[in-house]
Order: sequence, then structure tokens, then C-alpha cells
Amino acid sequence: MDKTKERKSPRELIVSSAHLAGGSSPALSELEYGLILFSHAFNRWMVRCMAAAGVPSLSPVEILIIHSVRHRGRPKTLSDLCLVLDIEDTHVANYAVKKLEAAGLVKTGKTGKEKMIQVTDKGLEALTRYSEIRERLLVEATKVSGLSQDDLSDIASHLRALSGYYEQAARSAATL
Repeated sequence: MDKTKERKSPRELIVSSAHLAGGSSPALSELEYGLILFSHAFNRWMVRCMAAAGVPSLSPVEILIIHSVRHRGRPKTLSDLCLVLDIEDTHVANYAVKKLEAAGLVKTGKTGKEKMIQVTDKGLEALTRYSEIRERLLVEATKVSGLSQDDLSDIASHLRALSGYYEQAARSAATL
């Protein structure tokens, strides 16, 4: 990224809330609008890709959970899923797991007192199709963007760092 660029005026920025762009960090407002658009597009993508893979009517949270359950081929606990996906309300995750289980995509069992969740063969087949569709439609499209794998990793690193700033600011705002 070129650090020598001249700063855009708040009127030149593409934002959803001009009143927020008027502060000391107008670019942060521009980033927030980009995140809004990105998060909605990402959610639509997941739902439509999963439908194309033969599993319609799953929500974005349910899709994130089945991907996370599949991660590294090890069963997960509900608390693992909530931690990794930053889901505050365990009821949301539990409902999603029950829906995935009813669809035959995951199965649950107990290890001691812990409820363990793992992907079924049907779930693995759906995730394989999802991965193939993702490769064909999304990965191929992003290759022409000019962003290298290193660029994408850098963006991901910045987003994770920014999420920490937002989390800390949320905690601080809760004390006001």
C-alpha cells in the first residue's frame, strides 16, 4: 500500500455514515462501510455456494459451524465452536448444531460430560462439493484481482488485529 497518497477529503470517501467520516479518522469509516458490504456479500456467497453444493436453506452461522467442525478432521465441542467463531450466545450455536444434525450433516456424542460434534459422511460430501465450487467460482475470480497470496494473508492479519481493537472498544463502551 502506498503511504504517500494524499488523504481523501470526507466528501471523496465512500462511506455509509458521513457524520462518522467527519472525525479524525475518515478512512476508518470507509473501512467500516467496506466491511458491511463484504460481510453481507460473504454471507450471501456461503449460502448460495452451499445451496449449489446440494444443501439449501442453511444459514451463514450453520455453514460456518459445519466448516469449523470439519477443520482438521477432529470432533469439536460447542465451546470450541463458540470460541473460534466468536459466537457469544451458545444457544445460537447449539440451535445450528441441532439443525445440522437433523439434516444428517453432523453427529453428536458424549466424551465425559462434553458434547462432541463431528461431520458425517453426508456432511463431508457436501463440504467437498462446496470446496470444488469455491475453487471454480471464487478462487479463480480472485486470481485476476492482482492480489497475491501474501497480499490476502496481510489483509487477513490486519482484519484480525482490527477485530481486537473493536472488541476492546466494545468492552470499554460497555463501561460508560
